[in-house]
Amino acid sequence: MRRIPLAMSSSATASPPPKLIASQLRRMRRIVDAAVELAEQGGFDAVRLRDVAERSDVALGTLYKYFRSKEDILLFAFDEGVTRLEQSLAARPAAGGSPQERVTAFFRRATRGLLRNTHLGGALVRAMSGSEKETAQQIAASNRRIARLIVASLRDEPALMTGELESFEPSADEAELADALTGVWFAALIGWVIGADPDPASIPRKMRSAAKLMLEGPRFGAATSDSPED
Repeated sequence: MRRIPLAMSSSATASPPPKLIASQLRRMRRIVDAAVELAEQGGFDAVRLRDVAERSDVALGTLYKYFRSKEDILLFAFDEGVTRLEQSLAARPAAGGSPQERVTAFFRRATRGLLRNTHLGGALVRAMSGSEKETAQQIAASNRRIARLIVASLRDEPALMTGELESFEPSADEAELADALTGVWFAALIGWVIGADPDPASIPRKMRSAAKLMLEGPRFGAATSDSPED
């Protein structure tokens, strides 16, 4: 079965919960793959837990032992995609002679992979934009991994992408920049999902503009020393 194509590497997966035996891991794998296949065919709304259970050949009650909701499954799939993106970028870093060029290249590759299948991409974006308390921790962990990829591209340090996440310590400026860029990226993705800007090619363009403004500063006139503060 196919894995989510956020990046074009196929070997790594997100870490499953600890202490699962081999048969449980295989069952969990079938559940995730079934949800991904349904999302590829019909997007977020097509991922119904009863259908996921039937397609993966597990009882609905068994499915709930592994995942609380379809958002939970899709977030696991999104995290697998981030793992592959990490591996892809570690092997072939974002190209560019400046931090701005590398960050722009990173978002171009991440966007292209995420939206390779637009139905699935939309489903994953909707899962990542959820507001359920139960998924907040998963979303925060994925965002931290994305921040690390951004900082690695800024520094041109591919090795940073494959180390322990706990050891990732960006500077205050790096953390603020990564958070702002991630926010712009998801806002652009959500705009595409809801049809506010239906052209997916606009997302990398927006990220290029955001990176330029954040890294070079605005060019609309110099600020004066007596400018009012917010």
